Amino acid sequence: MPHYSGPLLTRPLLKAMLDARRSGRPTWAGSFDLGRGSDEVRLEADHWRWRGSDYPWPERLKDRTVYYWDGEDFAPASRFGSGLYKLVPTGWGVPTFEIDGIKMLVSAQLSPMDDARRKVALIAPRGKQVLDTCGGMGYFAACCLEAGVAAVRSFEKSPEVLWLRTLNPWSPDPESDAAGGRLTLAHGDVSLAIADIADASVDAVLHDPPRFGIAGELYSQAFYDHLARVLRRGGQLFHYTGTPNKLTSGRDVPREVATRLTKAGFRARPELDGVFAVRT
Repeated sequence: MPHYSGPLLTRPLLKAMLDARRSGRPTWAGSFDLGRGSDEVRLEADHWRWRGSDYPWPERLKDRTVYYWDGEDFAPASRFGSGLYKLVPTGWGVPTFEIDGIKMLVSAQLSPMDDARRKVALIAPRGKQVLDTCGGMGYFAACCLEAGVAAVRSFEKSPEVLWLRTLNPWSPDPESDAAGGRLTLAHGDVSLAIADIADASVDAVLHDPPRFGIAGELYSQAFYDHLARVLRRGGQLFHYTGTPNKLTSGRDVPREVATRLTKAGFRARPELDGVFAVRT
């Protein structure tokens, strides 16, 4: 899908523009791509002008919502599928996203991109062939590209997430010059697609599945056996787990994951908010 190239609005951004207009300023400069860059806009009584096009003043925008121009009005970057999928702005510029109000990426203590960057660093992607099992917003892939990866093969099952990616300026575009042909993004279920990936064809894996209750197949012994099969010996894996249910039930998901990975042929240890493992 082609990536969106129009302006993105949030409630604080609109307020800053309106405040500037009320103070009599003819122009205002700010970011219309969630902090990636800055543009100057012309402020008129009944519209504002950005990159040669005129846009009406929205009547009201909600907090914690990103809006895009759909050709007729500013619409929220959200869509119903198996749940409500929504792009959510953060104080870092880089957005997170939610499914039915549940935040999918960290953003309280650090930027979602910085969080992805420290996890990607564990697998040292420069010059490697990397499998990105659950692409999400593409931040793992973006950090791999930034670090000089040879190629990233990414899968994403949700059409709603893929659509949100086209609106998100921080999500890497496989067709962009920056990607340079190194990123492939497939709409597919990696738990099925992995059977077609050749043995020992991958140097490293980034595995960031939905929580266990939603996608238990991505935590199964059968799937971990496949990960061991496609990884060359010495290849690295980072598996995000978080710590779901630890306080309520005492369940230790990272330990369970490490046990299954060890059985599949990895040396595994807890690292950050997941498990780091090396194929033996």
